[in-house]
Amino acid sequence: MSKLILTVLTENVRADKYVSDNSELSRSTAAVLLEKGKCLVNGKVCGKNFRLNPGDIVEIELPEAEEPEIKAENISLNIVYEDKDLLVVNKPNGMVVHPAPGHYSGTLVNALMYHCKGSLSGINGVIRPGIVHRIDKDTSGLLIVAKNDAAHNGLAQQIKCHSFTRRYEAIVLGVMKENGAVNAPLARHRIDRKKMAVCENGREAKTIYEVIENYQKYSHLRLTLETGRTHQIRVHMSYIGHPVAGDPVYGDGKPKWLGGQCLHAKEIGFVHPITGENLFFSSELPEYFKKMLKNID
Repeated sequence: MSKLILTVLTENVRADKYVSDNSELSRSTAAVLLEKGKCLVNGKVCGKNFRLNPGDIVEIELPEAEEPEIKAENISLNIVYEDKDLLVVNKPNGMVVHPAPGHYSGTLVNALMYHCKGSLSGINGVIRPGIVHRIDKDTSGLLIVAKNDAAHNGLAQQIKCHSFTRRYEAIVLGVMKENGAVNAPLARHRIDRKKMAVCENGREAKTIYEVIENYQKYSHLRLTLETGRTHQIRVHMSYIGHPVAGDPVYGDGKPKWLGGQCLHAKEIGFVHPITGENLFFSSELPEYFKKMLKNID
């Protein structure tokens, strides 16, 4: 059983809401933990309606994660490459990569389990079989899946050594006239644990960006990852004042019709972990991205 300790910075907020907003727990789960005395405020048991104020210390006894049975589902996949060791998938925006609370079906993993018929790396457990790296639900584009542990270990080592080639395209707010790079370490946001933030003591993170074209209020960029931190491009672009269009977390979420950030994992290159062959794949921009470009032309 692990614990999470939070120092409250918000005034007059319900305990269950604060715990949910600052952890991976749902509000209903937070409420149950509070009612069962598994969540203490300043060392004392309190109810879910208890009002927190700045300086309060919240100590949460986190329940052990239970891995549910993940079912194979016959979901269409856009596979751009496949052999006996790995495959490269072009994921649509809106598809969750691996099961999580609220998303135990319809994910990429559910589809992979059906397509690969159980032939997936088991290194990341039953929740993330074959998943070597991931992209966000509302980010589209290419990602690699390992079919066995040897392939998984080889790919993971390349990621660790930053030898992967990963290029994205994005539309960001504002006009960016020059190419450049953002070299700013990232860590979990100290208040909102579901977000990432630039932090002096965070993990190294570097994003290189090139301007493809400028528009009146937006810029179309090509972005290369030198590291692969969670939400890296989205946080870095927001940090320099150019959030990704449609991003509801690190930007203003506009235009709303996008339904999420206008970000596409367009190119990926790596050395095949078994054969040693150099592989490189590029994907076409998806329809939502093309529509955004037409609307800002």
